[in-house]
Amino acid sequence: MIAPGTAQGVGTGRARAATQVGFRLNVGQRAKQLLYDAAGVAVAAVMLFPIYWMVATAFKPGRDILSLTPKWIPAPFTLENFTDAISRPYFLEDVKNSVIVVAVMLVLGLTVAFLAAVGTARFGFKGRTAFLVMIIGVQMVPLNALIIPLYLMLDRAGQTDALPGVIAIYLAVVLPFMIWTLRGFVANIPVELEESAMIDGCSRVGSFFRITFPLVGPGLVATAIFGFIQAWNEYIVAYVLLSSPNNQTLTIWLASFTTNHGPQWGPLMAGATLTGVPVVAFFLVLQRYLAGGLTAGAVKG
Repeated sequence: MIAPGTAQGVGTGRARAATQVGFRLNVGQRAKQLLYDAAGVAVAAVMLFPIYWMVATAFKPGRDILSLTPKWIPAPFTLENFTDAISRPYFLEDVKNSVIVVAVMLVLGLTVAFLAAVGTARFGFKGRTAFLVMIIGVQMVPLNALIIPLYLMLDRAGQTDALPGVIAIYLAVVLPFMIWTLRGFVANIPVELEESAMIDGCSRVGSFFRITFPLVGPGLVATAIFGFIQAWNEYIVAYVLLSSPNNQTLTIWLASFTTNHGPQWGPLMAGATLTGVPVVAFFLVLQRYLAGGLTAGAVKG
């Protein structure tokens, strides 16, 4: 038996007290972590529920959609809403128009933004700070405030009811964000990598395409995802500029399910599901390229 007043007894008491304090800290940390996890699950459920309800409604028959007693799982399961949505006029034309607008905007936008990002991140020139401030300022102007001036400008140029006019506006809206985002990625790539390549015999252009361009890949992917979502889901500009049914995009086609008699909920939810599939697919294909830190440890200190 250890006497309480001895040194060994004091050491044993301190060890027990430390163990108890450590146990309490572990319990508190676990409770805190569980609270964070529960909050995260709750937020995710709130954000994902409208998407689930949209998809579930797309597979419900009409009588279940308007029923006062909601059904959480579609039963019976039907594809009637999808066939109704796809059989609507100009569906394929609108899909083609949306693909053309997004593809051209992404190619032009990423090319111009990447070159501008390299220029502002790697080279010093007079007016660079003013240019960067202007980029930030342009992003603060709401698009809705520019609709009428843009429409009048494109009308004089003969580009209303034409896809090139819509592409031009999308470029003007998305390009500042693309430049600013890509500039951050380019600036984070150590310039010593390019200098090492030039010492080994590469030209400046060669080091640019062999070193900088591959390393900025995650930035290009992230920017492409943002630009794709913005252009694919945009409605106001397309609605104002495109009046011919064969020139319209999918967002305008989706709005056609709301008539004077009210929304046609089944086909509307089916159309919204079809419209959202390309965005999800585009993200899933490219999300594995979003890993950062490709340049970590590339330059020795």
